[in-house]
Amino acid sequence: MSAPSHTELRIFIAVAERRHFREAADFLGMKPSTLSHAIKGLEERLQVRLFHRTTRSVALTEAGQHFYRRLRPLMRELDDTMNSVTALGKRPAGTLRINGSEAAISILLAEVIPRFNQNFPGIELDLVADGTLSDVIQHGFDAGIRLREDIPQDRVAVRISQEVRFLAVASPAYLASHPPVLTPRDLLQQRCIRQRLPSGKRYAWEFMQKGDVFSLDVPGTLTLNSSPLMVEAAINGLGICFVPEYYARPYFASGALVALLTAWSTASPGLFLYFPPSRHLSFPLQAFIDTIKASRSADRR
Repeated sequence: MSAPSHTELRIFIAVAERRHFREAADFLGMKPSTLSHAIKGLEERLQVRLFHRTTRSVALTEAGQHFYRRLRPLMRELDDTMNSVTALGKRPAGTLRINGSEAAISILLAEVIPRFNQNFPGIELDLVADGTLSDVIQHGFDAGIRLREDIPQDRVAVRISQEVRFLAVASPAYLASHPPVLTPRDLLQQRCIRQRLPSGKRYAWEFMQKGDVFSLDVPGTLTLNSSPLMVEAAINGLGICFVPEYYARPYFASGALVALLTAWSTASPGLFLYFPPSRHLSFPLQAFIDTIKASRSADRR
């Protein structure tokens, strides 16, 4: 049995992580028929079926799952080795895949990526806006960006932002037609825009009083799972929403939104880049971490 080629192995990983032949082909920039032929050739070479195929979905067989679990770290190590050798030249190269919320990626676009692109023009960034807290390892990302409290304890975390304050906000039109909100308890008599977490649970709004944090399960007839959509709903007068300040801040100056209960607001430790612990980071990821730290140092000056 001849050994599979590096290209065949990359195609297998792309299909295993996306569970869809066309999506994997689009990601790799090849025709679906070429990708399908490569997978068929790999299965014939290994003499084992790697995928269950139907007209609508693709799933790993037991052998495919075993092959993927063993192959993925080996391919990462190979990529790291190739990137480290490339880094010895004048033009470091490679690809870095990161997922995070739209707001987190917006912060990167404004504060980190311009410096990174200038210093490492040969490294390709693949950024995916994802609000579902996807597992970075399972979905083939090198790193993710989340609030500190949403990051698993066994991951390495690098700070990107300062503390993130959470605010209740509403439109002037809504506030003009409803009772005043002077304390968090007043929210129990309001129409609130509630949030559904990726776990399926509704998010309880948290406030601070004399150093103690307490939560409220606020009433409301509208529930969303996206902070940008919650802000949009609040601007349209549909109720009061509770979001990280950076989602609402652009609308304060224009008067589209008003911040409420700021004396009771709580804060998260902030946004962090996180990734699995490893003795040897890939050159693109290490370069990105160094750029984040350099950007934060420049901001503090």
